[in-house]
Amino acid sequence: MNEVIQNYALPSLWAALASFGFTYIYNIHGFGKIICGFGGGMGWLVYLLGGSTIWSGFVAAAVIGVFSEIMARVRRSPVTAYLLVSLLPLVPGGGIYYAMSHCVAGETDLFITTLLHTFGMAAALAVGAMLASSLFRTIFPRFPRFTKRQG
Repeated sequence: MNEVIQNYALPSLWAALASFGFTYIYNIHGFGKIICGFGGGMGWLVYLLGGSTIWSGFVAAAVIGVFSEIMARVRRSPVTAYLLVSLLPLVPGGGIYYAMSHCVAGETDLFITTLLHTFGMAAALAVGAMLASSLFRTIFPRFPRFTKRQG
């Protein structure tokens, strides 16, 4: 049980808190902050459960894409804010740093390996989010739009 908490629950919580923090930069208000935090944590959990591979990054981005589409319709707000903020914990910034570090140190094999993995992860995130969003809009063109209550 302690291993599950340490390897899955805590990293997902930190990803959720990171996404929540980015809602201030993207000017997301109210309950949208919690939605974005949940989306970031859920995406990170899917990524970890998939084994932290490029494929699991693709699946996590697809899950976040569908989640963002649904939440944007429920909240009657743009999808972009939910999608971008929820994807931020998955962005391979560390991979870019380590690739450049290997390049400067003259470690060509590690540089190429790290750079290709980083590009693969970035592409997987972009394609996963775009594909999920496009398929969702194609399958549910008239997804129920909730109206805000009056009064």
